[in-house]
Amino acid sequence: MSALADAIWEALPADAVPERFAQRRAFLLAHVKPGDTVLDLGCGAGEFSVALAAHGAQPVGVDVAAEALRRAAQRGPALDLRLWRDGEPLPVGDNAVDVVWAGEVIEHVADVAPWLSEVRRVLRPRGTLLLTTPHHGPLTLLRLALSPGRRDAHFDPRSDHLRFFSPRTLRALLHDLGFDVERLRVRRATILALARRA
Repeated sequence: MSALADAIWEALPADAVPERFAQRRAFLLAHVKPGDTVLDLGCGAGEFSVALAAHGAQPVGVDVAAEALRRAAQRGPALDLRLWRDGEPLPVGDNAVDVVWAGEVIEHVADVAPWLSEVRRVLRPRGTLLLTTPHHGPLTLLRLALSPGRRDAHFDPRSDHLRFFSPRTLRALLHDLGFDVERLRVRRATILALARRA
């Protein structure tokens, strides 16, 4: 996985901006207090970690791609950045963080059950999971069904999106893996979820 992740990152322009960055940053910062330790899971080039640090939080950026972490270190030289190697636990201790931020990450995960189990392990009791993922509810699917070209592009098997969630399926998954979903809403084709470690 790391070689593929690095290849994807190497193909991205250095000045690429995360999708819906302003919307997702606002959601994240609205639920993080200064002083919180925040795991930025799938931190990419570090845009959210830098925003968290400026907000007074203590971010720990983790990614599976060394190239992403290299870019994040350039953006924020003082950031705590860690590589998550295939087959290993998250490089964070048990009950170590107040918040886990996973913005546009879960849709890239092949096996979400062990991934969410690791998220749960590193969260403190009643810690917060904040995540966003593209919305795949009935209207989204209907629009794609009515446009074969868009549908084929959206579900291209060469895409790095492996999972497709609706609010109902995401809520059920989080509940099944030990999270209490407190808030889940759709905004501009994005599901925004706030859950607590049960």
